[in-house]
Amino acid sequence: MLLAELLAASERVAATRSRLAKIDALAECLRRLDASEIALGVAYLSGDTRQGRIGIGYAALKDALAATPASAPRLTLAQVDAALARLAQIKGEGSAAERTRLLAELFAGATASEQDFLARLLLGELRQGALQGIMLDAIAEAAGLPPERVRSTAMRAGGLAAVAEAALTEGEAGLARFALEVFRPVLPMLAQPAEDVADALERLGTAAFEWKLDGARVQAHKSDGQIRVYTRSLNEVTSAVPEIVAALQECTAREVILDGETIALKPEGTPYPFQETMRRFGRKLDVEASRAAYPLSVFFFDCVLAEGEDLTARPARERFDVLAKILPAKILIPRLVTGDEEAARAFYDDALARGHEGVMAKALEAPYEAGSRGAGWLKIKEAHTLDLAVIAAEWGSGRRKGWLSNLHLAAFDPATGDFVMLGKTFKGMTDKMLAWQTERLLSIETSRDRHVVHVRPELVAEIAFNEIQQSPTYPSGFALRFARVKRYREDKNAKDADTIATVRALYEGQLSRRGQ
Repeated sequence: MLLAELLAASERVAATRSRLAKIDALAECLRRLDASEIALGVAYLSGDTRQGRIGIGYAALKDALAATPASAPRLTLAQVDAALARLAQIKGEGSAAERTRLLAELFAGATASEQDFLARLLLGELRQGALQGIMLDAIAEAAGLPPERVRSTAMRAGGLAAVAEAALTEGEAGLARFALEVFRPVLPMLAQPAEDVADALERLGTAAFEWKLDGARVQAHKSDGQIRVYTRSLNEVTSAVPEIVAALQECTAREVILDGETIALKPEGTPYPFQETMRRFGRKLDVEASRAAYPLSVFFFDCVLAEGEDLTARPARERFDVLAKILPAKILIPRLVTGDEEAARAFYDDALARGHEGVMAKALEAPYEAGSRGAGWLKIKEAHTLDLAVIAAEWGSGRRKGWLSNLHLAAFDPATGDFVMLGKTFKGMTDKMLAWQTERLLSIETSRDRHVVHVRPELVAEIAFNEIQQSPTYPSGFALRFARVKRYREDKNAKDADTIATVRALYEGQLSRRGQ
């Protein structure tokens, strides 16, 4: 397929706010792809590349964009992929010059509109509304399969490309290959917020309450003596977390997939700050020195596969029983099953006293909804918080002059693929945070409007607030009262930001408690 054909589909998707119209445009394009092009087409239409981010910034693209555009479309998807593969492999002395040459060569073969598309693709700015949920439905439509079947398969496969290839070339038979198996990580189940213990019990009835740790989500896979560990974004980090590998040596199951949380704890058992735990996952890492400074503990709270059996559809209480049989108690998350508010509140207070964030409340009959923010899991924290994307920042004044200070915060709208603003904040920032965020935000800058620097929505900040209010000022229709930055969530990307539906639900919860 010519890049121009895919670009035309991309433009149709970006031009409409209708979910059905987006799905139809994507499905039509997917049907025309050759088998060898499916993974590329799905990636490009989703704003990604097969190679991921390859370190191309504005400076590197400057000369390429100055190239005289081709007069007619001739670039194919395969040619673009081959060029990007060569760019991704360039390293060492002279690499900058060679990248510049290859980029200029690629862009010289592109029309003006294709050059713009390629630039936005490489910079991660191709926000055209082809979100994962919409793309999955488009794959289902193009393949003539039920959307829920394609979605459930994608959750197990951990990605779109392989599922798209199987669905479009083999149909149902292709999807059947994607059974849950070790060493193919699964998208984690996520939780919805609850106001407090009473709210959780009202929604779930008798439930399992667990410590909510301020750590890093991990998924551990074991088959015979081999163990691998993955992050919430499905990246393998086995070599960085030897403590987790050692802990899994005591697992009695031969084959297992476990969901848990790892956290750096002080000798007395209280947690180090979240950032110290995340240092254990840094790119440049002296594992032994880091391990000595911030030793990790791991606590598992769910089992999605045991001895070859997929447990995701089984009730949570049965999965908990499996966990208790195969793992030593010291690496199980502390848990209380109760329907009594006083007992649940005491458990919550104890978790806070130990330095943890709060508790999780889980429905005993709930399945494991991989990749979904299921109603069966609720998180209860001491303060109201939302994980929001930073979409812009304003230059500070006075003592903060020279730093980007006032953050523009946005929730994610899955219906449109856009981020909708619901407030600003300059509170809760240390000098160290101000310096870091200024450098980081300038590296993802897209444009300026006087004192405002607009950025790609890549950074996610955990924002504490007192109340959600209706507001005609912001596009979301809501505003956060007394918003302040608690921390940056470097373990999350923009797609993990809380949605506008979550904000709306929290607001409606406030009204119901007031009897309004």
